[in-house]
Amino acid sequence: MAHAVGLDFGTTNTAAAMADSGNHVEMVQFGDGQDALSTFRSVVSFWREQESGSLRTEGGPSAIEHFVEFPAETRFLQSFKTFAGSPLFDTTGIFGKRFRFEDILEAFFRTALKHGGEPLRQLPKTLVLGRPVKFAGQNANAETARARYEAAFTRFGFERIVHVLEPVAAAYYYAQRLTASANVLVGDFGGGTSDFSILRFDGAGGDFRALPLGHTGVGLAGDTFDYRIIDAAISPRLGKGSLYESWGKLLTLPSHYFATFAKWNELCLLKHSPAMRELKALSKQSREPEKLDSLICLIESGAIYSLYTAVSAVKMRLSEEPESELVFRDAGIDICASVRREDFEAWIEPDLARIELCVTEALATAGLNHDQVDKVFLTGGTLYVPAVRRIFDRLFGAARVERGNELLAVAAGLALIGQDPDISRWEVASSLDDAPPRK
Repeated sequence: MAHAVGLDFGTTNTAAAMADSGNHVEMVQFGDGQDALSTFRSVVSFWREQESGSLRTEGGPSAIEHFVEFPAETRFLQSFKTFAGSPLFDTTGIFGKRFRFEDILEAFFRTALKHGGEPLRQLPKTLVLGRPVKFAGQNANAETARARYEAAFTRFGFERIVHVLEPVAAAYYYAQRLTASANVLVGDFGGGTSDFSILRFDGAGGDFRALPLGHTGVGLAGDTFDYRIIDAAISPRLGKGSLYESWGKLLTLPSHYFATFAKWNELCLLKHSPAMRELKALSKQSREPEKLDSLICLIESGAIYSLYTAVSAVKMRLSEEPESELVFRDAGIDICASVRREDFEAWIEPDLARIELCVTEALATAGLNHDQVDKVFLTGGTLYVPAVRRIFDRLFGAARVERGNELLAVAAGLALIGQDPDISRWEVASSLDDAPPRK
């Protein structure tokens, strides 16, 4: 049995892994048969059973399916990791019951265990838990997040919880292939955050010492890129920028309706909100009512998640093709838009600049220049976007840049760290400023 389970609880996806004494890593598969996946969507749904009135919970793809079918009767939570360190978040009401962050996380992890199959039937006593360099949210507090994580996971019988920076875990996974000492920059791109760590590895393979030199993070990644496609290619076809007449004046449709596209679950909830009545009234005053009617139809039809799936697929195809067709035909809506890679890259240019600035800050905190970085290891789904990879090729030279196991490197690294007899040397303190130097 493995000494520990490595858990990469991400904003968008969650992955888990275990390693044996020979450093062989086994990724946990969620689901059955051909439908099994190595990642589990970090979402949770709550609803009341009509007959018994009992509160039901589901996570991952099943949570999405239930919410899409019954949006008005379901409390759906996604990206709830972003509240982990928030001092402003205390509790939220879910069907008459108050839930703290740790209660939501516990409910989610129980569904992950249910879908994770045999490897998670009997949990080890040690959990190696990934955490971002910087927790999302305004004034996020790492100590608050740490306490909430531990309050949730101790309920599953874990006697020891080791907190490891996500890019450090990816670096550990990568370091297994090092053949000489090196300064390594690791970039971990999730759905909601992009984190960077620079470490000095002395030794080679599994026999090395590591010294963290610098860490930075920024709250944007793949989910932001999806929103840029929607905002530029789809929202104008649904009324963004349209004019409507009010008291003899032509006004531009308020943009806040389209800002909601940043989170598809919030858009679903407009169906039963005062905003829907506002949209229907604006449609009667609009110079292009057919566009607003399409937006209203999209919200009322429950086809929103399908639209986001189509957008994500286009983003993936643009990783390989210079141009791709965004086709969405559902609920009487017919959207067909040609998306060019060069346009997409222009839409995300401000985001790319923030990522590059974050890398520059990591170098500054480490006291290194670009030439002093020997290897660059990148992991995460956002790396499929060529413009992201080009940042690192340009800064460090393509020969020094490697990619690998884009979605699973963090979980695999956490599992390998769980086999280290001196596991505490990889643990990060609540505050990075208080963390002792690693040797």
